[in-house]
Amino acid sequence: MGTARQTAAEGPFRVERAGLDGDKVQIRVAGQVEIAQAPGFSRALQQAIQAADRAVLVDISGLTRLDGGSAAILYGLRQRSTARGVPLEILGARGDVAEIMKLYDDAAAQAILKGEPSDSAIEQVGAVTLAFAGGVKGILDFIGQVTRAVLRAPLRPSTINWRDLGRHMEQVGADALPIVVLISFLIGLVMAFQSAGTLASYGANVFLADMVGLSMTRLMGPLMMAILVAGRSGAGISAELGTMKVSEEIDALRTLGLDPIGFLVIPRVLALVLMVPFLTLLADLVGIVGGGIIGITLLDLTPASFINRLTEALDLWDVGTGVLLSLAYGVAIGLIACERGLATSGGAEGVGRFTTAAVVTILFHLVIITSVLTSLFMFWGI
Repeated sequence: MGTARQTAAEGPFRVERAGLDGDKVQIRVAGQVEIAQAPGFSRALQQAIQAADRAVLVDISGLTRLDGGSAAILYGLRQRSTARGVPLEILGARGDVAEIMKLYDDAAAQAILKGEPSDSAIEQVGAVTLAFAGGVKGILDFIGQVTRAVLRAPLRPSTINWRDLGRHMEQVGADALPIVVLISFLIGLVMAFQSAGTLASYGANVFLADMVGLSMTRLMGPLMMAILVAGRSGAGISAELGTMKVSEEIDALRTLGLDPIGFLVIPRVLALVLMVPFLTLLADLVGIVGGGIIGITLLDLTPASFINRLTEALDLWDVGTGVLLSLAYGVAIGLIACERGLATSGGAEGVGRFTTAAVVTILFHLVIITSVLTSLFMFWGI
């Protein structure tokens, strides 16, 4: 080895160019390097190797302390030196310094970023199919558990958490009144406003009552109510149960001998089933009032003529079909929100992901339920 030495010292560390070790330029680093010394450490290293025209060996066995930023400087120096055709090797790390160097090793980081080789198309299709089958199995298992809990409730009422039913009814029903009333009123108002010009051009002003009344009671009232409840109460139920699942509160209930279906699911579904018909009737009424305001202000209808025509156009089944729709909506919202909540995994991120999936799934099933039941009502002539 050559005997020439060149030393750079700044603060608690020392960078020394010790000459040659075989065909490599040897640089020794000793002392302690922390973030405050990082700029000087970087300058000293660059000065030590800037004139090197052959492979460089950096011996850090003398370092007793090194932070992450300084480790990154070492690896960055190695990358730049290699890029200009001068290989650079770092060795001799010991103790805590070795742990930091291992943590910041860019080679290991690149391996992590590259990840495992991607699966083939057939393997990916198979994985998706298995995941779908597992999801269907989980849904069927959940439906079976709910059915068993419902059938067992009359024989063993204590399995149901009846004490929370009132609280859930308040959350689903009373707390949702403002938004349901506002949106339903605006829907009736907008429908009537859009139709007012066409009806007036044919002299059919009074038929505004038919249009608004039938639309609100048979479809728009129940559907808008269900969408609002899905976005508000459905998302809340899914997020609440999902948080309980990832924080292992569901497992704690099972440990205490309590059935999560009877304790958590049945009260929430029952609260929805009991409250959505009332919300639907309120949405119908408020939407009709909004349409009546347009008829009275823009089409010169009197309140008496609007109400008389409304009573002639509507019958009990018009309102009843909307209530039946709302009952189906309530069951779907409750079951889907609870199922997605209890299926949550993946920590806080999983709660958000499964809550979003719950709302999207509920909206999809609302459309399916609407299509099926309205087709059946037409087939039965009601």
